[in-house]
Amino acid sequence: MDVKEINKYGQEIVDCLKLKTSPVAVKLIPKGGEVPEGIKKVDETMRHCQLVDRVRRTGEEFYTLGEDQMCKGGAGAMGLGEMPPKVASGEFYFNKLKQFSTQGAARRTLERVPKLPPNSTEAILYSPLEKATFMPDVVIVIGNPKQIMLLTQAAMYKTGGRVEASFAGKQSLCSDGVVNVYKEGKIGVTVGCSGSRTYTKISDEEMIMGIPTELLADVADGLKEICPK
Repeated sequence: MDVKEINKYGQEIVDCLKLKTSPVAVKLIPKGGEVPEGIKKVDETMRHCQLVDRVRRTGEEFYTLGEDQMCKGGAGAMGLGEMPPKVASGEFYFNKLKQFSTQGAARRTLERVPKLPPNSTEAILYSPLEKATFMPDVVIVIGNPKQIMLLTQAAMYKTGGRVEASFAGKQSLCSDGVVNVYKEGKIGVTVGCSGSRTYTKISDEEMIMGIPTELLADVADGLKEICPK
């Protein structure tokens, strides 16, 4: 599979699902690696979820370093630096956001958030899938439940099975949408989180699927077979 095939699959997903925005290609550059030539650096500091939402709407391609990621919890989960101690301990979600009854409940949830080793990532690349100039690790699709259903059916078309979803409404587009898919090599579905639904234009009617690039061809091929004509 090469970049031209990746682009073709991206356009097929958009066309079959009648998506109003693009699937987003995401690539994690390991520590010490280099950003491909010709890809610009993002022009402002934003949260990962905002970067994904921006790319799917504008069609831009760019890369970010840790300094460009406003949400340090998301950046830490993806290996761009350290996870902030108050996030890792659950204190932020318990004391500030009031989303748990105890800090213990918050800590147990955050301990299970998928994350990469601290400082293991040099940069992250973002692009609309149908226009990407690089081979992504993960593809993020944001769509309505019916569109996610069709993607699920497409993923099952060749070999069957089930999509196993694991989420907690926390660090959704970073940990659930990217890191867990990257680490496990499996499709993941998640429902968003307070941050991604506050700081982006992701609507109440939309949810998220992360697809590892290794499975993208099977998903796109399956989609062509089951997609409503």
